[in-house]
Amino acid sequence: METQETPFKAALRSGMIVGLISLVISYLVYFINATSMASSWMLLLVALSFVLVLVFGFKYRKELGGYIPFGAAFQFSFFTLIVAGIIGMFGQILLFEVIDPSLPEVLVDQQIQNTMEVMENFGAADAMSTEQIDEMKQGLLDRYSFAGQIKAFGFVLIFYAIIALILGAIIKRKEPTPSY
Repeated sequence: METQETPFKAALRSGMIVGLISLVISYLVYFINATSMASSWMLLLVALSFVLVLVFGFKYRKELGGYIPFGAAFQFSFFTLIVAGIIGMFGQILLFEVIDPSLPEVLVDQQIQNTMEVMENFGAADAMSTEQIDEMKQGLLDRYSFAGQIKAFGFVLIFYAIIALILGAIIKRKEPTPSY
């Protein structure tokens, strides 16, 4: 009798693949142009991760015989995102703390510049004082620290749960009930 892989085991394998792909892309962007890491293109990386979770979820469903209940689909999606997120978080910590400790400063400067450009477009660039800009800069820098990354991951878990609900609903497929 063939044993079926649990959602947790399947998610571990899939999460490692999604996490490593995301990490490789992030590092490539860093080596090509580090300031691009502060742009909105990074949302495409997040979207790619969700698409990969769907692809692996459909593959897992097929391995189970073409049907998967919502609960198992949610568990698969959520744990895949968690594993990928942990890999990504430690990769980012390695990048910010070991490989290039000056990178957070570069990214924060770019983020502030982007924010000021948006505020200029709305005619509100003069609304912020130097103290407010310095405070915003320090808050952004804190997010790149080791503790900031860990804390942010806690909030990301809530986001992952919501996304996993959506992905689980897409992946699930009920077995047809025979009609007599």
